[in-house]
Amino acid sequence: MPQETNIMDPINSKPETVQLVKRLIREYLRPYAGLLALAFLFMMIAAAMNASVALLIKPILDGVLNVESEGQMVWTVAGLVIVTFLFRGTTTYAHTVLMNKISQSIVADIQHHLFGKFMDMDLSFFHDNPSGQLISRVINDVNVMRTAVSDAMTGLGKSFLTLLFLIGVMVYQDWQLSIAAFVIMPFAVAFVAWIGRRLRKVSGSIQDEMAGLSDMLSQIFQGIRQVKAYGMEDYEQKRAGKAIDKVCSLNMKSVRIGNLSTPVNEILVGIIMAGIIGYGGTQVSSGEMTGGELGSFLAAFVMAYEPMKRLAQLNNKLQTGLGAAERVFALMDRDITIFDVATPYTLNENKPNIVFNNVEFQYEGTDVKALNKISFIAESGKVLALVGPSGGGKSTVINLIPRFYDTQSGTVEINGHNLKEVSLNSLRRHIALVSQDITIFDDTVSNNIRYSKPDATQEEIEEAARMAYAHDFISNMSDGYDTMLGEDGVRLSGGQKQRISIARAVLRDAPILLLDEATSALDNESEQAVQKALEELQHGRTTIVIAHRLSTVQNADKIVVLDKGEIVEQGSHVELLKANGMYAKMYHAGLN
Repeated sequence: MPQETNIMDPINSKPETVQLVKRLIREYLRPYAGLLALAFLFMMIAAAMNASVALLIKPILDGVLNVESEGQMVWTVAGLVIVTFLFRGTTTYAHTVLMNKISQSIVADIQHHLFGKFMDMDLSFFHDNPSGQLISRVINDVNVMRTAVSDAMTGLGKSFLTLLFLIGVMVYQDWQLSIAAFVIMPFAVAFVAWIGRRLRKVSGSIQDEMAGLSDMLSQIFQGIRQVKAYGMEDYEQKRAGKAIDKVCSLNMKSVRIGNLSTPVNEILVGIIMAGIIGYGGTQVSSGEMTGGELGSFLAAFVMAYEPMKRLAQLNNKLQTGLGAAERVFALMDRDITIFDVATPYTLNENKPNIVFNNVEFQYEGTDVKALNKISFIAESGKVLALVGPSGGGKSTVINLIPRFYDTQSGTVEINGHNLKEVSLNSLRRHIALVSQDITIFDDTVSNNIRYSKPDATQEEIEEAARMAYAHDFISNMSDGYDTMLGEDGVRLSGGQKQRISIARAVLRDAPILLLDEATSALDNESEQAVQKALEELQHGRTTIVIAHRLSTVQNADKIVVLDKGEIVEQGSHVELLKANGMYAKMYHAGLN
């Protein structure tokens, strides 16, 4: 199972329970203070009604069931019982609905914030943290938090208030007996706290394993063609089975620990009940207490037992939720490395020149620089091609232009403006990217092309498809432009996916065009057609092209040859052949 090593990095020590609870209240409960106050009002009424039921036991036993009682007394108490249960039912319904509205809203708020945080992170974050684990954070961890928050608020509200009112009834009947009944409470509280600490640790392990399982399943499903091609179904079933069994085992451990309080509570309550009956019975026999008072006291104690149990279990659920909260807040507290300066420049350039000036870049966790003092100019309206062996730094150059990463040294500029001082939004509006890593969404053809320009009309979409030589195969699909393409474009060939991607770039109509192996997935016939479309698209734009096949870049205005992160040559195709350097060797070796 994949092991997580990055997601929890920002937290070196576990936050205290109080700190986590304060943060949840401050950031997510405070906006719902009004609804929470209304819910607590209904909880208070419901709790008072519970106490009233115990209080009514005395007149029932001492008056209503007394053969000498008057009929009016019977109907009065019966009416009070009906009113009590009516109020208890309606207020319980009201606070349950309100608390669920608050908890569901909190889930949505946390998921919004967490997903927004993901969208602000740079590419290295996604390289370090597999998608399955991130999905687990947004769905599994947040829902565990919701349960904890909802149960905590409801428990601290209704259970605590109910217990308080019932203790009031007990004290009203006999304060000395009440003190004796709760003398063991400190021991029970200490035991519950110990259980909570154990559960906090188990909860973190459960969420880790769930995230690993989610990531494993995601990888298996995405690579299902490879799984079946190599007959690895049984292997993957066994691998997933081990992960599923580990989660099951941890969940059972959580159940065993969480329910330890039940037998302990039952024993303590049994001892207390025996004492109450023994002491109360002698009091009734001696005339110090009526049967109705003892019955009312016993009813209050028995009814108080349920909220006491819920409060004991509440800490268990709270600790489980806080274990998930630690993981969620760890991600929310990650530093964003790619961001706008305080007053960014809004880029608005029709003829952008891109300048790399002594740029250095090194990926985290590596010992070798991906780029080492790179300097070149991509002139407006011209095509600059990046070529060279794999690992030379070509894709890194492309990634620095939209600021997927930032340089560690040197600058990347557009018309004299350092990209670090340009607003991200305006920068990326100037760029259309066609990558060798093609992403097709499980949506219609139209919406996949429209992704680069959400307000595009259908006519614009179809024109972009024609320019990408995609219109014909789209028209022949079952529902044309309304055809659903499936996850990762499962219904398309590699060449068709690439042409959809190129159509997006055409629709974008941006002054900077980045082509990272844009024709890599095409057959010869399709490549010729698309290459023609790309050549037309490049007119008037600043274009940077990456290509392994040199034939696709021979007409470029400038060719930059990269090897091991350094520029070894640059010039036109003819100039580089004459220089008889690396480019010429690659060309004559048949890479053209």
